[in-house]
Amino acid sequence: MLELTAFELAQKIHAKEISAREAAEVANTRVEKVEGDINAFVTTTPDIATERAERVDERLKNGGSDSVNLWETVPLVVKDVLSTKGTRTTCGSKILEDFTPVYNATALEKFGEDLIMVGKANMDEFAMGSSTENSAYGPTKNPWDLSRVPGGSSGGSAAAVAAGEGWWALGTDTGGSVRQPGAFCGMVGLKPTYGRVSRYGLVAFASSLDQIGPMTRDVRDSALLLQAISGHDPNDSTSAKVEVPDYLSELENGVSGLRVGVVTELMNAEGVEPEVRAITEKTARDLEEAGADVGEVSLPHATYGLPAYYIIAPAELSSNLARFDGVRYGHRATASGVHEMYRRTREEGFGDEAKRRIMLGTYALSSGYYDAYYAQAQKVRTKIVDDFRSAFRDFDILISPTCPTAAFEIGDKVNDPLAMYANDICAVPASLAGVPAISIPGGLSDGLPVGVQLMSDHFTEPTLLRAAHAAERASEFRFEMKP
Repeated sequence: MLELTAFELAQKIHAKEISAREAAEVANTRVEKVEGDINAFVTTTPDIATERAERVDERLKNGGSDSVNLWETVPLVVKDVLSTKGTRTTCGSKILEDFTPVYNATALEKFGEDLIMVGKANMDEFAMGSSTENSAYGPTKNPWDLSRVPGGSSGGSAAAVAAGEGWWALGTDTGGSVRQPGAFCGMVGLKPTYGRVSRYGLVAFASSLDQIGPMTRDVRDSALLLQAISGHDPNDSTSAKVEVPDYLSELENGVSGLRVGVVTELMNAEGVEPEVRAITEKTARDLEEAGADVGEVSLPHATYGLPAYYIIAPAELSSNLARFDGVRYGHRATASGVHEMYRRTREEGFGDEAKRRIMLGTYALSSGYYDAYYAQAQKVRTKIVDDFRSAFRDFDILISPTCPTAAFEIGDKVNDPLAMYANDICAVPASLAGVPAISIPGGLSDGLPVGVQLMSDHFTEPTLLRAAHAAERASEFRFEMKP
């Protein structure tokens, strides 16, 4: 059962060849077996998984397969930044160690009351990081090599699925946090168009960038999970009022006639290793052999995306995290006065990376520096948006590496913030532009997975998934449960 994709498992449960409870028990058993080595979860929820799976089975028995959506039958791993009613949500931080939400995030609410949740996945604190080493609950390890990071900030989600602790997961992507851990763990990571998925119930990092996205074993599973979570939500003012297409219907249509552009600036970005570049080039050739028209495309301002992102995102973070002050919820320090309580609460509750980014963001927004930093970064963002608009006039799909390298060793970059931030150089342009992007496994480098990134225009996920599915079929990489 563990070798099945989520789609295959759902079909078998619908056909009553397997029960949802059996699937939940298999996931729970696998978590017990490997979690001590992986540390993919902050909180496991075995009782919730089995109890809700029983209810799903009962609905299937009484109402038939039409009464239950395919995606409702498969146990799900949930990143610990999504609000879960009655189950603690820590965001990987000590400041929310004992916080229990009173409502579900909209993306989870779409599964109904019977969401079969395996547990809440470990993550970099408040989604700030590229390695899942910034969690207050210890680092997550990459199932492919336990001495290496799984990527971040959704590293727990990616590692859990790669290790067979669940068939699929939800992560969040602000500047690559679904795509990069997907790449490091040999998974598919999809960042939808900004506004495609409601952010209601997602604890905010950078509100103009955050998106919830699927982390799965293959592209078909990503299409199915995106189907589950997409749609307008009146509770989220940035949720787009656009039609939700059938993402599965076009998967097999191939890429004949599609125009694919290899992004020059990202192929040659600082730190991109030769083997990563070669694997990306092979994926482009595979698409060309499958019928796509492949050429080169320029995003002239793409390499400026990294410094722009690391001004905009911390600026929004410094505003969003101001609410964690010990007054309404979360950790509260003991102090003699209110101002000392504020200071000590935040000093005790936030980790080093959170403090670093809060200070960076507050500085960029401060009087005398706003125009020099934040305003300039927003101008760069506009330039990047214009670059993508120009590129999509000539191409349907853009392709690049997801990350400059394969997974690096735990501790290798944790004390060098600039080196850590450089991991995001290929991922942040799509985030700044708000366009959908997907990372698929392209091959192996020294035995470790390498991700290839495909991007498309706003709200063209069906085309993006179709191209990713064709590239996936042409690739020699196939999902292999680790360890």
